[in-house]
Amino acid sequence: MGRVSQAQAQENRRRVVDTASRLFREQGTRVSVADLMKAAGLTHGAFYKQFASKEALVDEVTAHAIDEWVRCHAARFEQYGGRRDAAQRDLIDAYLAPEHRDNAAEGCPVAALVTDIAREPEGGEARRTYARGVADFAAYLAPGGEGGEGGEGGEGGEGGLVRLCTLVGALILSRATEGSPLSDEILAAARAALAETA
Repeated sequence: MGRVSQAQAQENRRRVVDTASRLFREQGTRVSVADLMKAAGLTHGAFYKQFASKEALVDEVTAHAIDEWVRCHAARFEQYGGRRDAAQRDLIDAYLAPEHRDNAAEGCPVAALVTDIAREPEGGEARRTYARGVADFAAYLAPGGEGGEGGEGGEGGEGGLVRLCTLVGALILSRATEGSPLSDEILAAARAALAETA
């Protein structure tokens, strides 16, 4: 069997990271390496040619998912011509929609990875990356420019943090109660509470 070209190796790595990003958000980081590689269409042995360990993959996937989420905010901000309040309202509506609740694999990594990241080692790369993503998200949500535009180490101010906690908490609770009327009620209650802060 011939050696894999450098370009093919990079494509394989990208495929593993993309697949893991979806699976980790949907099922958590407990997904086995064998199942991950099968979903990516690659052999189990190929994993260790790309990553030193599963922990290294968790670090990279966390950074990938958070960066993707930050780019999504930036695109939404541009879509509304820099009108922060309109971009925020659109994000809140999309975030608290049943479609987002039902599609964890493509949704917010802050909510989807919260319990897994809490189990990662203190001071580890995944935790640092996640904390940066939380700060950026809170800054984006800050009312009236309270926390600036985000960025590394950005602070969301109290208003941004309250909005963030409301969004993430509501999404997690609505997923945990999915299948009961309470799930939709949680989303509606959070939407109404955030409308009052707009």
